[in-house]
Amino acid sequence: MSTSNLVRVAPGALVIGKPLPWTVYDADGKVLLRQGYVIQNETQLEQLFERGLFEPRKRDQAEPAEEAFDDARERNPFTDYPTLLRTLETTLAAISSQEDSALQRLLGLSRLLDRVCREAPDPCLALVHLYSVEPTAYEQTLFYAIICHFVAMEAGLDDNRTSVLVAAALTANIALLPFLDKLNASPRLLTDEQRTVIHKHPERSAQALKKAGIDNPLLIDIVLQHHEHSDGSGYPRGLSRSDILPEAQILSYAERYIAMITWRAYRERCSISDAQKAILEQSREDFRPYIGRALLEALTPYPPGSLVRLANNEVAVVTRRPVRLTGPFAQAILGPAGDRYPGSFQRDCSELDFNIRALEMPDVMPSMDFGLLWGFR
Repeated sequence: MSTSNLVRVAPGALVIGKPLPWTVYDADGKVLLRQGYVIQNETQLEQLFERGLFEPRKRDQAEPAEEAFDDARERNPFTDYPTLLRTLETTLAAISSQEDSALQRLLGLSRLLDRVCREAPDPCLALVHLYSVEPTAYEQTLFYAIICHFVAMEAGLDDNRTSVLVAAALTANIALLPFLDKLNASPRLLTDEQRTVIHKHPERSAQALKKAGIDNPLLIDIVLQHHEHSDGSGYPRGLSRSDILPEAQILSYAERYIAMITWRAYRERCSISDAQKAILEQSREDFRPYIGRALLEALTPYPPGSLVRLANNEVAVVTRRPVRLTGPFAQAILGPAGDRYPGSFQRDCSELDFNIRALEMPDVMPSMDFGLLWGFR
């Protein structure tokens, strides 16, 4: 890559134990670390920065999302990931600043995300689980939207309502974004001021959207209601049962699932199986139990991106959900003795030797070449 297209990686942009969100280059423009590489410790991180780390230069910040992605190329969620995050950041900034392009940007980003989810569904779900270790506020927001897309499809929502739901998921926490990373990183109990910010963010987010000229009634109501509960214990209005939109409940389930499988300073993250059990229990008490079930059906017990231990004692990453009587499918990356395979080996987990015996939750994720594992050129 030409060095003119590279910028130095900012200190703090790389997180130990979390896959790189983009490929990193050295000062000569040569690939140093590919997307999916996991930095193991502080010493390794310091050594890498001494060599000089660079990432691709960001796109023109003024470029609207719908123009930037109005092309026919095959979508690859892994290479799209950093651009999706940057576009989300600039879209929310445009809304907060009440720019004329705010609505155009949101519609463009929503259409792109819908297309990526439809063209590459399993890799999209893999993004959520591969990067769930310690996501930023923008990553969390993107994950909410991805989960909402799949739950909406499973629940039978039409394309228009699904599109509005995805746009709501991308914007529902815009008033909370300046505080979210600090809240997640704080081991202390919430202060009264922080609690007030949290309880008021649905209304403040809705107000920000309206001021930016985004006034779709369904979108606004989803944003306002996404923390309401069927039993009336939610906020900001204490709505209950049929007074709450099903789309708002889908977003609520998506946020809860992502919260459970991600790390917080005040608690450990849940395993995928424990999170799914909690979703199932919640759905049994819900006014619309089909929403929780739709989430579980969309994910499957072993969603793409999850690490699993197979019957032959290999460790594999799930790459595809089951198809009829076969699968799920996984790529074995560690041998029975814990040695790293030089490549990977596809496993049909419906076969006896490759049945999944357990989910794996290592302290540090193993490095992986995502494009190779999911078959992207």
